[in-house]
Amino acid sequence: MAPRGDVPGPESASRTLVLGVDGARQIVQCGHNARAVLGREPAELLGRPACDLVAEEGKAELESMLEAIGEGQERRGVLPVHSRGDTVSAIVTAQPMLGGDAGTAPAGLLYVQVALPPSERYQDPALMRRALLDDPLTRFGDTLDLDQSARKIVEVVVPHYCNAASVLVLESLVAADEVHSESGSAVMRRIAVTSDDDNPAWTSAFPVGEVLVFPEGTPYHEVMDTARPVHRPHIDADAAGAIGRVWRRGPAGELLTDVSMVLLPLIANDTLLGFIACTRVPGFRKFDRYDVEIGMEFAAGAAIVLENARRYSRERATALALQRSLLPNRLSAPSSVEVRHRYLPGSKLVEVGGDWYESIALPGARVALIVGDVAGHGVRAAVTMGRLRTALHTLANLELPPADALHVMHELMIELGEQEPHFATCVYAVYDATTGTIEIASAGHLPPLLAGPGGDNEYLRVPPAPPLGVAGGTAIESREFTVEDGSLFVIYTDGLVENRGRDIDDGLARLRTIFGPESVDRPMDDLAKATLAGVYADQHRDDIAVLIARLRRLPEDRRASWTLPADPAAVRRARGLVRTRLAEWGLEELEYTTQLLISELITNAYRYAHGPIELRLLLERTLVCEVLDRSAALPRLRRAEDDDENGRGLLVVSQLAHRWGSRRTAAGKVVWCDQVVPGVDPDPVDLDSTWPGQSHHLPG
Repeated sequence: MAPRGDVPGPESASRTLVLGVDGARQIVQCGHNARAVLGREPAELLGRPACDLVAEEGKAELESMLEAIGEGQERRGVLPVHSRGDTVSAIVTAQPMLGGDAGTAPAGLLYVQVALPPSERYQDPALMRRALLDDPLTRFGDTLDLDQSARKIVEVVVPHYCNAASVLVLESLVAADEVHSESGSAVMRRIAVTSDDDNPAWTSAFPVGEVLVFPEGTPYHEVMDTARPVHRPHIDADAAGAIGRVWRRGPAGELLTDVSMVLLPLIANDTLLGFIACTRVPGFRKFDRYDVEIGMEFAAGAAIVLENARRYSRERATALALQRSLLPNRLSAPSSVEVRHRYLPGSKLVEVGGDWYESIALPGARVALIVGDVAGHGVRAAVTMGRLRTALHTLANLELPPADALHVMHELMIELGEQEPHFATCVYAVYDATTGTIEIASAGHLPPLLAGPGGDNEYLRVPPAPPLGVAGGTAIESREFTVEDGSLFVIYTDGLVENRGRDIDDGLARLRTIFGPESVDRPMDDLAKATLAGVYADQHRDDIAVLIARLRRLPEDRRASWTLPADPAAVRRARGLVRTRLAEWGLEELEYTTQLLISELITNAYRYAHGPIELRLLLERTLVCEVLDRSAALPRLRRAEDDDENGRGLLVVSQLAHRWGSRRTAAGKVVWCDQVVPGVDPDPVDLDSTWPGQSHHLPG
């Protein structure tokens, strides 16, 4: 039976009496401390029935325990025992002895353990030292969480050393910052409070989580100022009231009246981290110098535990800051495309790796979807990943085709490999929401999964190429696919489908199952969570990055295109077409600027290109104007001289448009510009990417 109420536990301040019981269940031997435990002399107990030790309601249970002794069994229970004219709860253990019924030898032993009275709880220094130093430090020293370590510290100090205790540390320590030499005016935070009577007044006057600076004239300021223990054997009402007044905290003065206090500085590696405030309330033995010595031994070990937790917190914060800076802080896509990601590092200690993902909205209702994996783990792989991601992000904004972008990345990896061997795999896809096509190039990466709206799915066959940085391989090529509206496009790293206990084919089959027929109408967040279901418990997993996109074309009523002849009359006709379409969209206030932009772009097209000109308008988060011609020469912005008759068209476009640019196509080029639509945010925040990996380290 477990102890209950105020019954002493195995490590509580208590006294134990050992009694010998014969076969007739009478006491035949008695320990020397019968008076200290039961308030009776040994002679008063010898020859009496053992059941006389307990109150009437406990006799039946003790009889059962004594019967177990006769059968060679051990029993333990909590019984009401007569002690000092009162009835107290005690832990009674009945233990048989071999050969006990021969002669006068006892048949068994009774161990009666009672809690010390309050006035005697802290009388035995050896017991107090053992309770503080022998086992507790090893029990709570295995955690690297600062708050949890502090809670375990006060749970050991109370009740073995004092009645109430709190742990206060420097605010810079909680913030995982570097801790410097501090004075009494340092900013502190209270991270743990407890008392042996669970009196809410302590947590009310000294709340957990409070950030404060202790005023001068208080013991708390003194311990931080001197980095030495502060011992107040007795704080009378006047001294307690003075502390409350200077602190402007009346309840604290009331709680500290007539208490005995010791403040133990927490010092590790010659650095003051904070202190433990220990208080004994009236009715208990006051702290003396030997108590301070014992407390400082405990505080020295506790400081090392907190220092280890601080260092771990700082390293983890550094790793998370690195992760957040290297991975994208937001995902962007056309309004018709819905994107979700999941990122899970392989290491719980250093939460960064070589996997990355990208979703970059491109002009013309297009989006670049990218997932890559640098070989290796940890910080080195993460740094290389950051270089590649930055370079690839730049190439995407330059609107290079996927195969060309990966080729440039390959050359970059070859150059990086001259300093330190590296290689990476990557899949790069560009989806065009106006045509419903997706162009994909892959460098040594696993095949993308495309799940159609009808429930069918397949792994797309992309021309193979070696990983980036591996010399002597084949050229990187791309392939274009037509995508049905509502299809799910999934790209991922190998950590999702392969581990030590599962073959990659099984992992690929599992992924197809997740994106089966039932995934058509399933919310994107549920699909994203389902991809990582079951991988959190794998302690030997690789880094995982997953990007899921639900692809839909831009609605027909939000796009328009016309083919115009390459002559000056095309400008006038284009203005009329644009004016009519903007009226249909309710964007009359953009009419003048749009006509001016269209005039400049079409004029450049018929002057420097041959063949028909195509004009497109797209109403996305911005109003996009595109002019397509048959010339591969890209325009460039230049400064025209005062006497030049031409050369100012693109300067006008750059001044009036929100953004502008150009890109090559298979038949020529596209020159585009966009304008902000009134009342529409052109760059909305993606709530799924508040910061990289947020909420994705836990199964929920």
